[in-house]
Amino acid sequence: MRNPENVLISLIKHSNKKDYKYERLYRLLYNEEMYLIAYQNIYSNDGSMTKGTDHKTVDGMSMERIRKIILSLKDESYQPKPARRTYIPKKNGKMRPLGIPSFDDKLLQEVIKMILEAIYEGYFEHTSHGFRPNRSCHTALTKIQKTFTGVKWFIEGDIKGFFDNINHNILINILSERIKDERFLRLIRKFLNAGYMEDWTFHNTYSGTPQGGIISPILANIYLDKFDKYVSEYIKGFNKGERRKRTTEYRKNEVNLRNARNALKNAADDTEKQNAVALIRQLEKERVNIPHSDPMDKDYARLFYVRYADDWLCGVIGSKDDCKRIKEDFKNFLYEKLQLELSEEKTLITNAQKSAKFLSFEIRVRQSNLSKRDKIGRLVRNYTGRVVLEVSSDVIKKRLIDAGAMKFIYQNGKEIWKPQAIYRLKDCDDLEILDWYNSKIRGFYNYYCIANNSSLINSYKYILEYSMYKTYGTKYRTSIHKIINKFRYGKDFAVKFVNSKGVECVRVFYNQGFKRQEKAFYPNEDEIQCDIKYFSSTSLIDRLKAGKCEICGRTDTPIEIHHVHRLKDLQGKSFWETLMIARQRKTLALCRECHKKLHCGKLD
Repeated sequence: MRNPENVLISLIKHSNKKDYKYERLYRLLYNEEMYLIAYQNIYSNDGSMTKGTDHKTVDGMSMERIRKIILSLKDESYQPKPARRTYIPKKNGKMRPLGIPSFDDKLLQEVIKMILEAIYEGYFEHTSHGFRPNRSCHTALTKIQKTFTGVKWFIEGDIKGFFDNINHNILINILSERIKDERFLRLIRKFLNAGYMEDWTFHNTYSGTPQGGIISPILANIYLDKFDKYVSEYIKGFNKGERRKRTTEYRKNEVNLRNARNALKNAADDTEKQNAVALIRQLEKERVNIPHSDPMDKDYARLFYVRYADDWLCGVIGSKDDCKRIKEDFKNFLYEKLQLELSEEKTLITNAQKSAKFLSFEIRVRQSNLSKRDKIGRLVRNYTGRVVLEVSSDVIKKRLIDAGAMKFIYQNGKEIWKPQAIYRLKDCDDLEILDWYNSKIRGFYNYYCIANNSSLINSYKYILEYSMYKTYGTKYRTSIHKIINKFRYGKDFAVKFVNSKGVECVRVFYNQGFKRQEKAFYPNEDEIQCDIKYFSSTSLIDRLKAGKCEICGRTDTPIEIHHVHRLKDLQGKSFWETLMIARQRKTLALCRECHKKLHCGKLD
């Protein structure tokens, strides 16, 4: 049996070859080791303990379960179960449908994902950032900030109902361009057509990727890679000119400045030197206010593009008519080639001096006459044309309202932000309340740390801080002033607690500030190779393969892995609970008999 690492590396070697055809992929699904790696990747996910339509979870994982999947794949009798449809709230208050697949389907999908990722990761365009290894919202935003300098217009793109409208036939045809294995493609189509159950009624899926499916993101990227490659070629045809024409005023200033510097070198006395220095300084000050190049140069044009999932942003150096033409061309390609529709209300053309919205950031191009001296002492403009990423007060307000930490009232026509207690937290212990507020602040800052105005997060923290005081006040039925005095720890607000080892500890309310981080995650994401991060051997896999029950010690029977959702839910009343708590593990390798006894409450 081939090592999974060697299998995937062999696939990666041909990933960036456009004309290479992959064959005999289906047989890779017979490799038990691939499923063990997949199991390692997904067993700790929260959804692993959620039941699908077959009422199974990750609990009871065994080698026998893997072999059963492989056996059904060999005779092509494997049939994915329909996903169980549920609904989760969206940010706008509406409900988003979510499909919960069977865990066996999740396991197989993870293996397929590993294979597809190895095939396509080196083939994807560098402009794509969603659902890819070592890429994120931050890498997309950082790319925009580095490359969109000097753009005059933004085109904000959004594809209407993208994930629900992916055409299955088109997707399979796109896959078949690189994959010449009919059995592998048939299996993917099975997952696409698996359908879903809602209110005990089966519904077919005629389009879209599986809701909540592990392979859905990679399939979506494969689908939109056609658009990425079209845009890449479109950019080559759109761009023109090596550089903008310099303005007459700037050229005159350069000549005068050169003459003044020569006069300084050839000055015969101090008076001439002083006059030359004064003239140089005057000309340098004038230069920073003179346009370097003609912003309306018709012989120069540039188009930039970045995509994250179904959202994309273009930066255009050109006219508004150019933007309208680009938008129309992109719209036609998406509809004609991919059967997708642009959302008219969300696909906007925005002047770059105003703010475009992308990934919850406001993006604009700064226009400023501020200047500074460079390394050799020349006075230069420092900020004009640079892209600015900002967090808006509207985002902050919405986050606070959604969290229930704030309400706003109007006084004399002005909007007043009022912190309020979160009543659902008043029954939690002191540490849980503090941790909840700290997590909200850290999570918000972690995402918006690259914003140029990250200091605005202080207002977010301020509201949450006083909301916390009011929550504690509600719990103890006292005033904010008394709460602050009660939990004061030096200059900080803190909660004292005793950890699991019996040591008294102190946890402080967030006090680390909100300094802007210029390098968020991966500053040179294009240089990062395709990393397949599947190959660290874990004790979980070793325990499963060892075939020894960790309760009775039997080795002559199949082993099943018992899973619990959270360790803190265990009471420690029985031996197996005590064992899991002591080992700090949410898994326990058991023989089938012990596992059955555990679920029947008969395992002491």
